[in-house]
Amino acid sequence: MPDDDVDPLERVRALCLALPGTTERLSHGEPTWFVRRSFVMYSDHHHGGPRAIWCAAAPGVLEEQVDREPQRFFRPPYVGVRGWLGVRLDVDVDGDELAGIVEDAYRQVAPARLVARLDGASGAS
Repeated sequence: MPDDDVDPLERVRALCLALPGTTERLSHGEPTWFVRRSFVMYSDHHHGGPRAIWCAAAPGVLEEQVDREPQRFFRPPYVGVRGWLGVRLDVDVDGDELAGIVEDAYRQVAPARLVARLDGASGAS
């Protein structure tokens, strides 16, 4: 990650909790963020594999990203079959890109009223 002094978990936590209506709790032994249902799970080797996030993704994104950059993106166990994307945090990760991935995951599961609130807060991104 570009800021080696920033804990990856704290970076992901800050990104997730900045989104409207998000809560955090443990799920399957890992910090997980919810808005009605889960949209990002932090994976710190608990299920094997690299330090990463597993996140909801739009249809086709998983395959596109894994084909394009398999050293950074992967099909996570258990949820990859539902199209969730694995994003490695133990390689160089651009902070803006990570924020975009987290926001995209949020948009996959958040109710329309919270997405509208997010769009209003960010100037209708």
